[in-house]
Amino acid sequence: MKKLFTVVILPILIVLLAWLIYKGIQKPIQFDKLKVAREAVAVQKLKDIRTLQVAYKNKHGKFASSIDSLIDFYKNGKMVIVKQIGSVNDSAMVAHTEAVKKANRGINDKGLYELYLKGDKNLVFSIPSEIDIKDTLLKRENYSIDSLANIPFANGQKIGLQSVIKKVSGVDVPLFEATIPYKILLNGLDNQQIINLVAERETLGKYPGLKVGSIETPNNNAGNWE
Repeated sequence: MKKLFTVVILPILIVLLAWLIYKGIQKPIQFDKLKVAREAVAVQKLKDIRTLQVAYKNKHGKFASSIDSLIDFYKNGKMVIVKQIGSVNDSAMVAHTEAVKKANRGINDKGLYELYLKGDKNLVFSIPSEIDIKDTLLKRENYSIDSLANIPFANGQKIGLQSVIKKVSGVDVPLFEATIPYKILLNGLDNQQIINLVAERETLGKYPGLKVGSIETPNNNAGNWE
């Protein structure tokens, strides 16, 4: 019996123990690998929301209060861009433009643009123009704005979005934040690892997930991954 234990059972136990140790080591490694992959997709979503929020605020003076508003803004909104005509570093063009202005008192950039369209290509000026948001922002192959609100890997659960106007040093400041909790983003991965991660973040006083912006204090619309 002793020989049986030594020759047969003990090697099996050693292999089993080694396998359990290996699995124990690999579990957090595999969790971190999958966490990083999911975070990368989620961070891009939050960056897209930030991009649209900044454009929305430039247009409306405040941030959108819902992702549906951002989607509509992307599909139907316009933004103003300033187009530079000519080079301010070209002294000959600058001198010619000044001469045209002196000869046409009160002419503005719109008037210079009309002269430019008529054939005077030696002018230096800037002219604002409106372009569609969808033709300017988030220009990626196969991009779909309709899924902007969905948390990745979460079966349609939605990204949280809030916007406020807050008094900061007596001045009204528009603020927003978009949030993706780890409990939802990492759902389906090792539950104990998720619990540990969330508890660690909460102990440190940090949001237990990914977040861009803040409705508590201005942070230049920074993401907590940056």
